[in-house]
Amino acid sequence: MINIPSISAIQPAISSAAQATKAATPAEVTESFANYLQQALDGVAAQEQNVHTVNDQFIIGQADVNDVLIAASRAELSLELTSQIRNKVIEAYQEIMRITI
Repeated sequence: MINIPSISAIQPAISSAAQATKAATPAEVTESFANYLQQALDGVAAQEQNVHTVNDQFIIGQADVNDVLIAASRAELSLELTSQIRNKVIEAYQEIMRITI
């Protein structure tokens, strides 16, 4: 199983949210969600940077082709996950906008 740091980085946020006993205000929820999204995007950016680093190491002979392929696969998976989340957020927004009051 491939370990994806961008996904495992959200585990503390999930466990702390589950342990919260006090009802959060809308502002607190928004801030928490914004922090969650920022952490996820930082993880994707770190994966992309890792691909470039491993690729540079491969060019100078310090990394194996397998390392490059693994790093590229992880970055691709992270980016694909981010893209799917973005699509779902847009769909949810569009559905909310279609609701008549």
